[in-house]
Amino acid sequence: MKLFFASDLHGCFDSTLKMIAAFEQSGAKHLILLGDILNHGPRNPLPVGYAPIKVAELLNPYGDKIIAVRGNCDSEVDQVLLDFPIMSDYNLVLLPNGRRLFLTHGHLYNMANHPRLCRGDIIASGHTHVPVAAQHDDLIEFNPGSVTIPRGGHAASYGLLNDNTLSVMSFDGQVLCSVDLD
Repeated sequence: MKLFFASDLHGCFDSTLKMIAAFEQSGAKHLILLGDILNHGPRNPLPVGYAPIKVAELLNPYGDKIIAVRGNCDSEVDQVLLDFPIMSDYNLVLLPNGRRLFLTHGHLYNMANHPRLCRGDIIASGHTHVPVAAQHDDLIEFNPGSVTIPRGGHAASYGLLNDNTLSVMSFDGQVLCSVDLD
């Protein structure tokens, strides 16, 4: 099973175009968007290439492959432009190995505040714009970083679940961090 993760696109057409190309090249069946899709947000600088309507037009043809959650910069007005649902604060996906993948943006639920999960479950979130793939006691934390506004000196990045490995990748193909699910 291969899944592709992206977060914090913040309405940047150029970054979203790169992300879609990486998704296509990855061979992943599903594109998981972890929030902050169209709006740049009041605390972020306006990204170069900011074009939320064009981003929506680019993403909509992939609507049957997208699983998305709402970020703190996403709103009902954004949902009007998108052909796939984004207004849920979380989503729960059951993986073939029996683990659960708790999808959220990170502003409401995160490693410090999450619902009751089972040992080995994965919390996948964005929000911080910082890549993470790490085992923490009973849970696995996964953050694909940001496609558009990376923080902490990191490169723009996305995530992949390939068989039993979660990896955060830069757009030049470098593995920034990873964790095995075995």
